[in-house]
Amino acid sequence: MNLKLVAIIMIFLGVVARLFPHAPNAAPITALALFGAVYLPKKFAFIPLIALFISDLFIGFYGITMIYVYSSFLLVGLIGLWLKEEKSIVNTIGAALVSSVLFYLITNFGVWANPQSFYSKDIYGLIESYYFGIPFFRNTLLGDLGYTALFFGGYEIAQILAKKYLPEKVFKLAF
Repeated sequence: MNLKLVAIIMIFLGVVARLFPHAPNAAPITALALFGAVYLPKKFAFIPLIALFISDLFIGFYGITMIYVYSSFLLVGLIGLWLKEEKSIVNTIGAALVSSVLFYLITNFGVWANPQSFYSKDIYGLIESYYFGIPFFRNTLLGDLGYTALFFGGYEIAQILAKKYLPEKVFKLAF
């Protein structure tokens, strides 16, 4: 398998998906981070951060909160590295769920902690930040689970079909 080509395709998919209209927070970056960490060598595990950065060049960076966004995806990549050794359907779904929850908790904390945030800097302001983030969390959860199912399931199905219908030499090149 040409790993550089796969990495470039993953980056391209991540950038394009974030640039096309979609529900807020329903992008494939988390699924790409998990998928890349599981199926590619460790040096490619964090390529979704490149997709995130490139798309942010077009979308725009929105201040100090970006540190929390990128940090959460760094953690998702680490979850993916764990998943690589513990891959199963249940663990993959669990990794997507944990990744969604981490993103929600970390980024909403970042919004609250931002000095320019309109949330009060007390426990009530933090709770309010999490409360108003719930609609975005729903989109994050649905997007992460959907894209994770699409990428992981699609790859596994493609692998099964390719093994069945392709000559062994071609299969080994592709997978």
